[in-house]
Amino acid sequence: MYFSFSRCFLFTALLLLGSSLTLHAQPTAIVGGTVHPVSGPVIEDGVVLVEGDRIAAVGQRGEVAIPSAAQEIDATGMVVTPGLIDASTAMGLVEVSSLSSTRDNALGGDPIRAAFRVTDGINPHSTVIPVTRLGGVTTVAATPSGGAIAGQSAVIDLIDGPLSAMLVRDGAGLYATFTPDGADAVGGGRGGLSLRLREAFEDARFYRAQRDAFARGATRSVAASRLDLAALLPVLDGDIPLVMHAARASDISASLRIANAYGARLVIEGGHEAWMRADALAQSDTPVILKPLSNLPTEFDRLGTRFDNAARLAEAGVPIVLSTMDTHNARNLRFEAGNAVRFGLDREAALEAITLAPARVLGIAESHGTLEAGKVANVVVWSGDPFEFSTAPAHIFIRGTAMPNDSRQQRLLDRYRTLDGSPPQYKR
Repeated sequence: MYFSFSRCFLFTALLLLGSSLTLHAQPTAIVGGTVHPVSGPVIEDGVVLVEGDRIAAVGQRGEVAIPSAAQEIDATGMVVTPGLIDASTAMGLVEVSSLSSTRDNALGGDPIRAAFRVTDGINPHSTVIPVTRLGGVTTVAATPSGGAIAGQSAVIDLIDGPLSAMLVRDGAGLYATFTPDGADAVGGGRGGLSLRLREAFEDARFYRAQRDAFARGATRSVAASRLDLAALLPVLDGDIPLVMHAARASDISASLRIANAYGARLVIEGGHEAWMRADALAQSDTPVILKPLSNLPTEFDRLGTRFDNAARLAEAGVPIVLSTMDTHNARNLRFEAGNAVRFGLDREAALEAITLAPARVLGIAESHGTLEAGKVANVVVWSGDPFEFSTAPAHIFIRGTAMPNDSRQQRLLDRYRTLDGSPPQYKR
């Protein structure tokens, strides 16, 4: 009898599993919109066909064969783009900025923290995640901060589920800083900061060459831990970029010298005065991650910041990535891009700077950042121009799954929109 019940239970489970697989496998065709693949020219009256978690085809209506079982979404009069990517956030790492128990983006102590990875600190149930994706942002880098070398970032897709399902890439970049805060972390002075950064990379080279002797304790002393030295090796090998936070023009120049000395693939983050070093950045093909709406001299190392920073860098041939440099307001990424356009950046270049360009910097361009067959199906259907305030996402797909129009902010809006004067009823 137990055997019969088990067989019955197993048969039922297989039926349910088969049904769920069939539902998930149902193709979705987004038809009639203005499609911006980013990897190619704009397609009018286009079709984006999604099968499973991947894009199956992109083209004009009539050129793409739509399966009879496909669910069709009429995107006529709408704009279709890849999901937006913010390359500089603390998503899932900071919930309440003023509450230390909800901040997991920094490690105290030694200023050299190369082995610190933020991944295990990410909260996949952060209330900030649904708010962010409702702004059309489908992928973010969760980045560390603090010290001279802060640690390594993680890239996540903003889906509902465990971290293992969200994670796109662990250890996507090593984050360091050439700022007054970084100098303070090593005792003060930019020269001292440069010394510590160079010392760390020199010791990493030494560690690689003397690893067996190091394990026996038969080497000279070094300035960082074994794990930190090992974590610096992928930067020396060019496997991951060295993302240097630097604002002042002279600090950007110092960062270029350090990267050149150790063969590191440099990315400048912040870059408030990067336009002053546009030629050197272009010559070295160094990307700059910047916030377009930075124009105030809030610090002495940002006196030369200006609204047309992105446009000037792009005109000089510098690869640019646009970011909110924020966590709770990462949903505003498209408005940052729109303001970069307002101050001279080409519209298609602005879209690339929040899709393909960050994917390249983060090492995920093979799967993210464009609308192409075989890419991960992170797709946003916009009611109009995504750079306009009056536009909103009509449909958001992450890995081929339609995202709900729901967030804590949305629920609060619905809750207080129709108050009749009686006090709100709180659920325990």
